[in-house]
Amino acid sequence: MNYEIICEPSYSLLEVQLEANEKVVAEAGAMSWMSSNIATTTSSRGGLMSGLKRAVLTGESFFQNTYEAENEAGSIGLAPGTAGDIVAHELDGELFLEAGAFLASTPDVECDSKFQGLKGLLGEGMFALRVSGNGTLFFNAYGDIEEVQVDGSYIVDNGFAVAWDPTLQYNLTRSKKIRSFLFSDQLLMNFTGHGRLWIQSRSPRTLANWVHPFRPVEADND
Repeated sequence: MNYEIICEPSYSLLEVQLEANEKVVAEAGAMSWMSSNIATTTSSRGGLMSGLKRAVLTGESFFQNTYEAENEAGSIGLAPGTAGDIVAHELDGELFLEAGAFLASTPDVECDSKFQGLKGLLGEGMFALRVSGNGTLFFNAYGDIEEVQVDGSYIVDNGFAVAWDPTLQYNLTRSKKIRSFLFSDQLLMNFTGHGRLWIQSRSPRTLANWVHPFRPVEADND
């Protein structure tokens, strides 16, 4: 399998070149175009419970699609739902992803949910995505993605963390800045340990807060 990430980092798209009978797994709805010889199989991958856990606990799709080049080589374009970067990561073990970050992978990579403890009630939810196995993983974010090597501790505003090694632990705390006092929206993730952390340059939550005052509001005729 060969691949190229184009239009990065603002509107990245993953273009995968598959040899005959080669496969790639992608999040439902990610396919933007493909060769006519690409066959699609839709399944929950990992069984009913794995699909339900992804959908109910992390908000991911219940189904994932497997694309296979039949009889001859073919290509497929995969695009994330948000405007931003895509990272190709050679996985050998485990990696944690925020909800919505999984885009695609080779078939040997499994995608499941992982309980993160009661700390998750303050932020992204009680569950994160856990990807495991040996293969190529593609994950995406809103904005550019930067890799940080954590050696001790590192603080990230909640909503900017995209992926992290399982060797890192985190605790959620509130900022003591006046912004947090006034608006109650500055939760911080304090990562500790040794490992890699991927952060995004924009936050979907911040964008949603900015757009909220401009939303259409039905007039009250009373």
